[in-house]
Amino acid sequence: MKRILSSLLFAAALLSCTQQPMTDSAFLGKKVVRGLDVCVKTTPAGEGMTLRTVFFVNNGAKPVTLDAIETSPIGLEADNVWSLQPTSTAYRMDWVLPVEKGFFKENYLGMNDSDYGGGVPMVSIWSKDACLSVGLAEPELKLVSMPVSRKGNFTRACIRQEFAEPVVLAPGDTLSAFRQFVIESTGDFFQPLRRFAAYMHEAFGHEAPVSPADAYEPVWCAWGYERTFTVDEVIGTLPKVVELGFKWVDVDDGYQICEGDWTANDRIGADGMRRMTDAIHAAGLKAKIWWAPMAADPGSALAANHPEMLLVKADGTHEDISWWDSWYLSPVNAHTWQYTEDLVDMFLVDWGFDGFKLDGQHLNMSEPDYNPSSELARPEDACSLFPEFFRHLYERAQADKPGAVVQICPCGCAINFFNTPYMNQAVASDPTSSAQIRMKRKVYAALCPSLAYYADHVELSDGGLDFASQIGVGGIIGTKFTWPEPNPDATENGGSLLTAEKEALLRKWVPIYTGKMLSTGEYLNLYTYGIDLPEGHVISKDGAMYYAFYASEWNGDAIELRGLEPGRTYTVTEYTADEPVSYTLDGANPVINPVFEGNYLIEVK
Repeated sequence: MKRILSSLLFAAALLSCTQQPMTDSAFLGKKVVRGLDVCVKTTPAGEGMTLRTVFFVNNGAKPVTLDAIETSPIGLEADNVWSLQPTSTAYRMDWVLPVEKGFFKENYLGMNDSDYGGGVPMVSIWSKDACLSVGLAEPELKLVSMPVSRKGNFTRACIRQEFAEPVVLAPGDTLSAFRQFVIESTGDFFQPLRRFAAYMHEAFGHEAPVSPADAYEPVWCAWGYERTFTVDEVIGTLPKVVELGFKWVDVDDGYQICEGDWTANDRIGADGMRRMTDAIHAAGLKAKIWWAPMAADPGSALAANHPEMLLVKADGTHEDISWWDSWYLSPVNAHTWQYTEDLVDMFLVDWGFDGFKLDGQHLNMSEPDYNPSSELARPEDACSLFPEFFRHLYERAQADKPGAVVQICPCGCAINFFNTPYMNQAVASDPTSSAQIRMKRKVYAALCPSLAYYADHVELSDGGLDFASQIGVGGIIGTKFTWPEPNPDATENGGSLLTAEKEALLRKWVPIYTGKMLSTGEYLNLYTYGIDLPEGHVISKDGAMYYAFYASEWNGDAIELRGLEPGRTYTVTEYTADEPVSYTLDGANPVINPVFEGNYLIEVK
């Protein structure tokens, strides 16, 4: 049985004021503040979406003090409940989670750790009967929480805005909440996330990214050689890269003097970067360069000579980027922008690269910036205007080299939604499991349907060889093998070496990827994440349907192939089998009974 909170049942465009409603609340400490009227205006926005404008009015005779407001609560009563919670902390949790009894997650959109924050301003909760979503309908990211909690069988979510200092409403005063929305739907998060993205385009011109054709080509990354790679190691691997069918070479971390000082170090040499790109291009390949923009080591020449670029916190210190022991540059500082644009010129024009792998959890969000050189009206504007940094970077890259691939990899974080117009390749972003690779693909497919999704190095998947989780969901295949030897100083000590087993698998899976190119197809939302078993994904391409099912073990229980038409006969082909098997299926009874371990991938025509 389900229960949908009455906050979803407002009449269109009705302005209503009621004393202490059951929906939107104001708080001092943990207590509901009395003496306020709550006014709500609702407007339909299509496909189950309702916009809500909420404000609190002190119609009493005395001042009222409050330190937080909670608005637009939604709730479901069900046993098996799942959720989309796309925010970020150093724990790098899954973005899609089951909601167990006693569950609580704050989902703050600001900084949750020194260099982790941001995300998508929407959460969803769903059961087999219904899906409810709540989020912000603002043109910029706002520093609110979207807490999800469960008591017994009741799961609740809302928008929570806390104030740094208690707010005092004098008699007659009004406090407005940020503009927000609720969405009623069925299935999982996919449809409401797609509707949210469409609304942001319609209302604010938020452009969904469109990837160039070559952004979908398979990737070999030199990270297998790690930070002490040599130019000769990269160039020496290129014949095998070409032989196995890869089209991109990603030159990774380790070429630079340090974070902030991005010219080549002594090991690479002044001409080493250009020697690599010339060799990559001569082999018929394209080259991306790894870069951690907006980062400067405390000992870098940049930090020493250009304090005007550094983000300054309220206490006068600099914000730390934990992974590289670096400091943030201000994301909204004209000096930072010019410095970054000059680096884009160096990478793409002087060194000859064709695109970027932009890396770091700090790429999602920053603290407020108190550096006077940033010339902000309010320090907090550094948070809401954060994507301006990527606009400058992206536009300069396209001016230097039209079609340049710009990948943003926020290291396990749910992407800051407002950064997405300034990227043309998403990435699984250091996945901790094959399940994360598949889950992140579905999130990006909902948010940005024309955005290429790189499934990251296959070595990060379960067992390091789960190509099926990359290809079956429409991800771009990738690897970081070394050949013929590992770098002797690599910490993995040969773990990325191209063994005979891995080479045999690459010779099987790369042609499957390049032959089908499912990454360029349309992701169809036909199975409900967490509810339907086994886990299912469907790609439509060139008149065929490509189904991918995942389970540790499946022993022949029935699976319905959704999306087929009654009255038609289909040919089903197990296209990833060593010896592909085909059989026919009646569209009026689209049920199969496969037995498999791990995955079952089929083409249906």
